[in-house]
Amino acid sequence: MTTTIATTRETPPPDVTAQATQGAIAAPQRRRKPRRFSWGWGVALPVPILILIGWHLGVQYGWTLPFDIKMAFLPTPAEVAVRGADFAVGGILDDSFSGTLWTHLGASTVRVLQGFGLAVLVAVPLGVLMGRSRLLFRMLEPTVNLIRPIPVTAWAPLTLLIIGFGDRSTVFLVFIAAVFPILLNTISGVHQVPGRLLEAAAMLGTPKYQSLYKVVLPAAAPQIISGMRIAMGLSWVILVVGETVGISTGLGALITQAREQSRTDLIIVGMIVIGLAGFIADRLLSLVFTIAFGRRPIQK
Repeated sequence: MTTTIATTRETPPPDVTAQATQGAIAAPQRRRKPRRFSWGWGVALPVPILILIGWHLGVQYGWTLPFDIKMAFLPTPAEVAVRGADFAVGGILDDSFSGTLWTHLGASTVRVLQGFGLAVLVAVPLGVLMGRSRLLFRMLEPTVNLIRPIPVTAWAPLTLLIIGFGDRSTVFLVFIAAVFPILLNTISGVHQVPGRLLEAAAMLGTPKYQSLYKVVLPAAAPQIISGMRIAMGLSWVILVVGETVGISTGLGALITQAREQSRTDLIIVGMIVIGLAGFIADRLLSLVFTIAFGRRPIQK
């Protein structure tokens, strides 16, 4: 007599399995984005504080830094602060530079905006055309890369001879410094626009001439804006070169006059004002494009 033993596996009822499966599908696990901790100004503030402390100690004890920089000839941070306050509002030291900050800063700002604005008007359209046309790119690219390495300081003597002294030569030098970063970044940004975006726009019925400002420019905006920010910084750098000769008002002219009088405190004040002006201009430029395009195009 044979005995057969049947083994059975315990399986959950079909309805329980279905409910569990439906629950797993209906309630997918959501990944929480890690919170980014923002230090803000707290992480950046110690650096200038340490610089000021080292500056004060270097002047007090007469340190000699690399490149044979003798800090004993520099004014202390406190002396520079007093000179800066008098330069801004006057009534402290009462000399020919008292209260003239806004006159010099206003003149320099106008020249920077003129040269930078002219560079934007020339570089962005030309960069878009060179980025979209292979023929135009091959025609102009060698000439652009031939002129681009020439330093602005080499243009300065020629500019004074063919344009003369005054605002126009300074604006031209600022233009030369600003136009190439904007142009090259615009070309690069247009080259990197994915072809599928243009194909999708064409499928949706967008005309080719409209695709330039509806597709190409928004897609290339990050590169263009980066070029503008670099150009804005270079504009303030080159401003000093343009204002050293034949101009009586402006931050570069101020530094030149202070050098002739051996006023190291005033030279440093002028340098600080140029740095602050360039920093504020960069932040304002970023803010304008953030408002215009949203946060996506701004790359920091």
